[in-house]
Amino acid sequence: MTPFPLTWLYAPGDRPHVVAKALAAGADVVVIDLEDAVAPDRKEYARAATAELLGEAQQVPVHVRLNALGTPWAEAELATLTSLRGVSGLRLPKVTSPEEVLRVAVATPLPLYALLETALGVERAYAIATAHPAVRGIALGEADLRADLGVRGDAGLDWPRSRVVVAARAAGLAPPSQSVHPDIRDLDGLAAGCAHGRALGFLGRAAIHPRQLPVIRRAYLPGPAEIEQAEEIIKAATTTEGAQALPDGRFIDAAVVATAHRTLSLATRS
Repeated sequence: MTPFPLTWLYAPGDRPHVVAKALAAGADVVVIDLEDAVAPDRKEYARAATAELLGEAQQVPVHVRLNALGTPWAEAELATLTSLRGVSGLRLPKVTSPEEVLRVAVATPLPLYALLETALGVERAYAIATAHPAVRGIALGEADLRADLGVRGDAGLDWPRSRVVVAARAAGLAPPSQSVHPDIRDLDGLAAGCAHGRALGFLGRAAIHPRQLPVIRRAYLPGPAEIEQAEEIIKAATTTEGAQALPDGRFIDAAVVATAHRTLSLATRS
């Protein structure tokens, strides 16, 4: 997996032809969804189709979003999928406690990504993020969280968003990726949402259609002005010691230099 995954493309597990297109779409990670995208009477078929596909290693990292923990579907998925060569990670929906993560961690060696989709899950974000070394990331599931909180406007989710960003950082995890933008035609809205998410500290975003991928990349990759500024900061920091100000008045200290290094690392990601 690239050190800085920016795009996580979801595809429904009961539609193999859609999964095949997703694998060829250029996303950093493909997520085969066995939960929300699959009707109850299609769960067994989705699991079987996913197992057949992922019996062999894939060129693109593939995660599987399981069904809710504790359901018979999730138990069967854990038994069937976690030893397959093509599975790179598991996304656990509706996690509300570290104990849920631990039960999965003892059953599989795969990296785990917890999705927080309720108020209780958000409140326990740090405990979930530090539940086990197998946890590599946390993120919000905003559709379910909206319903749980009764939130209508988008601004009502900014506190949970910041909460998850802070919890991930405190746990030593990568910054979380944003939840999906559900309107695949609204690319301007997607771009605006990504800009807002980047300002809050997110890194990358989940997508539900290939057309969303380039919008997410443009929003999260640093532009020429950001790269030039970062290079200027690092150059100045290597010629002097301690805090200083650039000729244009910008103040530079260790935190500013660290941010500049991160910007250049992101710009040159493989």
